[in-house]
Amino acid sequence: MHQPLVAISTDVRQFDNYTWHAAPQQYLEAAVAGAGVFPLLVPSFGDRLDFDELLSSVDGVMVTGSKSNVHPSLYGGDASEANGPYDPARDATTLPLIRRAIERGVPLLAICRGIQELNVALGGTLGTEIQEREGSLDHRAPVSDKQDERFAIHQTISIKPGSCLAGVFGAGEIKVNSLHRQAIDRLGSKLEIEAVATDGTVEAVSVKGARAFAVGVQWHPEYWVNSDSNSAKIFRAFGDAVRLHAAAKAGSRAAAE
Repeated sequence: MHQPLVAISTDVRQFDNYTWHAAPQQYLEAAVAGAGVFPLLVPSFGDRLDFDELLSSVDGVMVTGSKSNVHPSLYGGDASEANGPYDPARDATTLPLIRRAIERGVPLLAICRGIQELNVALGGTLGTEIQEREGSLDHRAPVSDKQDERFAIHQTISIKPGSCLAGVFGAGEIKVNSLHRQAIDRLGSKLEIEAVATDGTVEAVSVKGARAFAVGVQWHPEYWVNSDSNSAKIFRAFGDAVRLHAAAKAGSRAAAE
């Protein structure tokens, strides 16, 4: 089966006396098994990269989750150590890549840190340590050494009727996992809310008037893509959008020849 290329964000980490640009395997597995695409890791070199050249070569962009947080200086927040850790090289890469992908109509799926990057890229702000807010649920991962327990599906969210994700899941409630301590505060002007948790926390957004699939989710569908139907649905929808974009590009090239 043809596998269109999808650009995948990377974290910058120090390991074994080397600097690594890497992504967790669970996102790459979900890209291959769930979306049916070829994941291409994009090093976090910021404006040293030609994003237009990249986006001419790929048919989708996936922005992954991470232990690091978007640097608060990018949205007027508190840049304290408590709100870290940070990865400024990733910020300098993902934010302009997100904006350019939207402008060019390249399908976009942003997960966890990714939805927060999407919001900041489009002028929004983030709330930190949201479990401390009055009336808020604790959205952090359950305390456990076992990943299956940390990523357990246990939280109810409501999908907005008539939204992009209503076309994926149907309107109403679904169950997801939750492993975050930050969330969208002020919504970016070009975004609309797709889903919320029972405490009102924004759980999914889409880009208004987007030329292609452009969605961010706060939960982690990548972890259960092979066993949970809702996790599989969102990757299938993204993969379908990527293949549609690839077909349109191929058609344009053929017409020009």
